[in-house]
Amino acid sequence: MAANHTKALIYSTVAMTASFMIWSVFPPIAGQLQEMFGLSTLEKSVLVATPVLLGSVMRIPMGILTDRYGGRKVFTLTMLFLILPMVAAGFADSYAWMLACAFFIGMAGTTFAISLTFVSRWYPPQSQGFILGIAGLGNLGGAAANFIVPSLSAAYGVEWVFFGLAIGIAAMAIVFYAFTKELPKPAEPKTLKQSLSVLKDKATWHLSIFYFLTFGGFVAFSVYLPTLLKDLFQLDAFDAGLRTAGFVLAATLIRPAGGYLADRYGSKKILTLVFVGILAAALVLSITLEQFAAFTFLCLFISLLLGLGNGAVFKMVPEVSAGNTGAVTGIVGAAGGIGGFFPPIVLGIVKDATGQYNLGFVFMVVFAAACLILNYAALRPARPDHPQSGKSHGMAS
Repeated sequence: MAANHTKALIYSTVAMTASFMIWSVFPPIAGQLQEMFGLSTLEKSVLVATPVLLGSVMRIPMGILTDRYGGRKVFTLTMLFLILPMVAAGFADSYAWMLACAFFIGMAGTTFAISLTFVSRWYPPQSQGFILGIAGLGNLGGAAANFIVPSLSAAYGVEWVFFGLAIGIAAMAIVFYAFTKELPKPAEPKTLKQSLSVLKDKATWHLSIFYFLTFGGFVAFSVYLPTLLKDLFQLDAFDAGLRTAGFVLAATLIRPAGGYLADRYGSKKILTLVFVGILAAALVLSITLEQFAAFTFLCLFISLLLGLGNGAVFKMVPEVSAGNTGAVTGIVGAAGGIGGFFPPIVLGIVKDATGQYNLGFVFMVVFAAACLILNYAALRPARPDHPQSGKSHGMAS
């Protein structure tokens, strides 16, 4: 059993990394695609953000399916499905065709809910903050994409970016299925109504709002930072991709620390620090956006805060409903993904309308302030002398 749970963690993390490379395939080559199809800033933003949409919304049913049928089967089938839109994208000769492929490539983002649901069943609740933080390292696929995708494109052309990753995900599906095991299914699988009953719990919505900011911010920066760096500072695609990879790497590697600190000190305290830091950094960024040194430092600082926040939020997910982890993971994960869908489009609209990006970061300040208020108002313990009394809300402080 011990060997099986270690394999579940390792292979899920690697498979999610491979899947997230596919989910992040468009940002590093967005400039090339813009030139190929003659796209406006908004059209390019929509293309970059489109995979995030399906990858977010479909996390809910995929999490529920993982609860019911097991992560080994659902994860393998999802990876095999990704071969189809990736191959189709390699043959795309119009913006509409590529946009349709981008939509279905979004299924790669659902592997987050599948992976964390699968792994969580193998480990006890008291260690899940740290363990799910490790499983979340699959986000490194976004960083890997910023290294690998431009290199593939430069060496073999844009079409082989898609063909190459399709071959890679096919191999990963075979390896994952061969080396992982499935835990026995529940004697009586939950109905859809039972699974969605977690929507009645306020804690599910609180976590969703927090993850909308923390993971949504992570995704938004991951997909749009190359564009910002090119537009603001005229960096080339490789340099912009390298710096974006650094952002993704920092936010991802610190995620287990966020889970560990939440295990030890409570998620509320960690999230308070996260929201205050994001609020302050985004405020300064909105004022000093075109200063390269300040932009670099503040983006790195925000990346660390977002990573800590992601780990802290998911520490609480199994506490909301132990028997419905897949449903809660799917719902909260969907909120985070949707949080990454809108900012790139908003930034595109803001840039087209005003010629600048500053206003977009003002929106981040406002949302961070709202999360900070909600963290205090909605998650405070029922009795000050018993911090864990917050369990009546489905989570601990």
